[in-house]
Amino acid sequence: MLQVISLLVENKPGALMRITGVLSARGYNIESLTVARTLDPTLSRMTIVVDVDPALRRQVIKQMNRLVNVLQASDLTEERAVAREMVLLRVRAPLESRTAILKEAEIFSARVVDSSVEGFVLEASGDPEKLDEFIDVMRAYGEIEVTRSGIVAVSLESRRLRLSPPVPTRAEREDAGSRLMDVPSS
Repeated sequence: MLQVISLLVENKPGALMRITGVLSARGYNIESLTVARTLDPTLSRMTIVVDVDPALRRQVIKQMNRLVNVLQASDLTEERAVAREMVLLRVRAPLESRTAILKEAEIFSARVVDSSVEGFVLEASGDPEKLDEFIDVMRAYGEIEVTRSGIVAVSLESRRLRLSPPVPTRAEREDAGSRLMDVPSS
């Protein structure tokens, strides 16, 4: 069964490799992965769709939460959430089909982002199932080329990120202790 995982991670080199390494080491196939910075440039939001046995979903989240650069991993599979995907579709079609293509695009709320003598490039976003239907309809009009973004998802549940304060290093603890000794007594 497909599991949708949302991760808040530190925007550091190697974070993505560690996350995908955990999944691939256990033989899980990643169906889609999207990642981008958040409003805080030191953090990124990842949405991973992975094929996992339902009985193991909690274990996957626990493993993700143990990783160094992961601040929070959440399972959005059965949670109230909005999941969207974008598709860019190039359709090569004869001139006679163009009006019908535009009508179908309008039904799916797709927009034309490029037009040429050969055909159109259309952009659509929505539920992955809706996009599958859109692609199937466009196949009937001619040769198509499809690029999909992968799912991005956001939880509708109100929850706060719970972060532990950073654990001071030994040098920081020793420095703080020496500063306390330097304070004159009154």
